[in-house]
Amino acid sequence: MSLLAESPNAKLNKTVLDKFLSLPQPDNKVQAEYIWIDGTGESLRAKTRTLDFTPKSLSELPIWNYDGSSCYQSEGSNSDTYLYPVAMYKDPFRRGNNILVLCETYKYNKKPTETNHRLTCAEVMKKAADQKPWFGIEQEYTLLDMEGRPFGWPKNGFPGPQGPYYCGVGADKVYARDIVEAHYRACLYAGITISGINAEVMPSQWEFQVGPCEGISIGDELWVARYLLHRVAEEFGVCVTLDPKPMPGDWNGAGAHCNFSTASMRVDNGIIEIEKAIDKLSKQHIRHIQAYDPKGGKDNERRLTGKHETSSIHDFSAGVANRGASIRIPRGCAEEKKGYLEDRRPSSNCDPYKVAETIVRTCCLDE
Repeated sequence: MSLLAESPNAKLNKTVLDKFLSLPQPDNKVQAEYIWIDGTGESLRAKTRTLDFTPKSLSELPIWNYDGSSCYQSEGSNSDTYLYPVAMYKDPFRRGNNILVLCETYKYNKKPTETNHRLTCAEVMKKAADQKPWFGIEQEYTLLDMEGRPFGWPKNGFPGPQGPYYCGVGADKVYARDIVEAHYRACLYAGITISGINAEVMPSQWEFQVGPCEGISIGDELWVARYLLHRVAEEFGVCVTLDPKPMPGDWNGAGAHCNFSTASMRVDNGIIEIEKAIDKLSKQHIRHIQAYDPKGGKDNERRLTGKHETSSIHDFSAGVANRGASIRIPRGCAEEKKGYLEDRRPSSNCDPYKVAETIVRTCCLDE
């Protein structure tokens, strides 16, 4: 039996759905998929409402609510939690005028939920707007079968050692490229600034990159890109995990390397500003480690071991073209004496709002 057959979703005949999706949609009706981060700080939730108009701007979208007690965000006796639209994208699943709506979450008293890190990130980005902070995040992830085993791995064993899989080509080196290609196109259609994809070092591990994005948009776009990834994989009956070390042992973990620059780093002799930022980062290592995974560093402990292209979680380091350092200066940037730095510490399941906020506080605002 194939692994795909183990998923109920994969047993459905998708061509039947096409018959209904091809039905004409009334001109004055739009399906709006509201998306939010739940109380875990890692998982996404979504539900749909019908609008009687085609929204042209965010301000036209209604505030909505959901059952926060079922999302680890409230008590059942006071469960209404509010959705405030903050970003809008084209819906690649329903198409037409239908939209995806990313939302911030607020409690019954209109105060932000504990996992609403966008609010403070937006405030910080506003303060640093004159420095034009740019971000690019390399999102690594692993595809799993329904039993939680990396997709395509032998049931009672392991694939061959790492080596041939990174950017690999061929059925014995690459698994589920269909999902990756579908996700790539879905992101482009939605309006996500997706800049590339590649197969990663561990078999069934992949990466996509979002950016360059300025300010708060890096968090918005990465969260929506993650939503699209989960939804696309759902169609194929495959699961996605952002666990930073999904397989113990001699296998690479998964990160979300964050590329960062300011306007002054991107001009001639910007290397001076890059080195200043690295010096600031070196003095705030613990603070950044605590911000770079949802469990305050506990998840990254399994990944940042100093092996498998990582630095040690306990020590700060920096170097040119060094993938075993906390901060890497790309070779091209060192030669051109301008560009960006790469913070390799964020875990694959990080909240990009917290990552971007912490970097800007340290490097731009000296907070």
